[in-house]
Amino acid sequence: MKKLKESTLLTLVTLFFVSTALAQQINDVNTPLHLLQPEYPTNYGKPEKEDIIKVIDRVYNYLNENTPAVLVDGKGKEITDFSKVDQRSKLEPGTFRLTSYEWGVTYAGMLELAKNTGDEKYKEYTVERLNFLSEVLSAYETFEKENNRSRHSLSRSLHPHALDDCGAICAAMIKTSKLQNSNELDWIIQRYVDYISEGQFRLTDGTLARNRPQDNTIWLDDMFMGVPALAQMGKYTGDWKYFNDAANQIKLFSERMFNFEKGLFMHGWVQEMEIHPQFHWGRANGWAIMAIVETLEVLPEDHPQRPYILNILKKHAEGLARLQDGTGFWHQLVDQKNTYLETSATAIYAYSIAKSINNGWLDAKAYGPMVCLAWNAVATKVNEKGQVEGTCVGTGMGFDPAFYYYRPVNVFAAHGYGPVLLAGAEIIELIEKYDLKINDSSLQFY
Repeated sequence: MKKLKESTLLTLVTLFFVSTALAQQINDVNTPLHLLQPEYPTNYGKPEKEDIIKVIDRVYNYLNENTPAVLVDGKGKEITDFSKVDQRSKLEPGTFRLTSYEWGVTYAGMLELAKNTGDEKYKEYTVERLNFLSEVLSAYETFEKENNRSRHSLSRSLHPHALDDCGAICAAMIKTSKLQNSNELDWIIQRYVDYISEGQFRLTDGTLARNRPQDNTIWLDDMFMGVPALAQMGKYTGDWKYFNDAANQIKLFSERMFNFEKGLFMHGWVQEMEIHPQFHWGRANGWAIMAIVETLEVLPEDHPQRPYILNILKKHAEGLARLQDGTGFWHQLVDQKNTYLETSATAIYAYSIAKSINNGWLDAKAYGPMVCLAWNAVATKVNEKGQVEGTCVGTGMGFDPAFYYYRPVNVFAAHGYGPVLLAGAEIIELIEKYDLKINDSSLQFY
């Protein structure tokens, strides 16, 4: 026992002197301390294309396996002859809904990946499912005519009741039609655009609005649910009435909901409120900046509203940049650092700001490093199965902080998948377009 104690004491003394000696060896004279490696919580530096594709392919494989494009009868048997649809037939249940607005974002993400990687499998994912939906919806329309407009499982997809039913899907369909150089989707595209233009409730000045949770409520989400489809339709048809409506919506939303001092949008605005509580929800700000970016991409250069919209984009990017967390993520309420770090908003910002850099609307030197950090953060949330973790579930509108602070997160929240695909696609273009280097320990764009 005595020998053991002596041995332990000797070891401690030795460790003390060794550590002291090591400490004395590293100082400002003999060591370039600025080159010491920080303990970053997120990988720091340039994302590599092969690593991005590995992450994206995990997501792609998961979604391809879990979103079947199959119609089944009431007993679960596959229907191959769509003329046999009836009230009991439905899409084969998968993990996610092929007709949801979240999947409209996913379809768009797949198309961007095909363009930026050259891999046609991503495009085929979208083309297969959207053409399938068009054929099935056409069959249901015939069924309705023959059965006194009987309701069925895809009634809301055929006859939208809200922007959520058609806006994002419509934008993805227009992009797909342009790629296919086909009019196969035109009939349903026109129906959806007609709903956005004429069927959706609006305020008296034409602003897209809803009557929930209060009458005459503007949801920031609806900038994305309606505006990109209108802008895409302008490009698709050459009819400026769609460009004008899209551009005017961004102006109407921004005049009421954009805080120029903070560079952030509030989530909701109610016409009858005397004051308007400002909750800067992360994903809603994402929907807004994405709607702006996708509008600018197709809006004619000589459109009179273009300078205004471009200014909002720049102010919004500045506001978001100030609030990025050191991990690379943004918070659930972007200006409240005690709310959790959220994946879908981070991915949307990475996509939108990277796309703005790639199009020359934002400065790569100023914003390139932050979107690389954002992508590196998002990549950590794609697990080995290809599921996206850390995404806030579907969220309505509230006027108190607890509502936003404690919204659950879930890997089956469909809102995270499309943004991750879009972000990966745009970061690939970014790193191929610019020269990224570590200079004096920090990532720089040249």
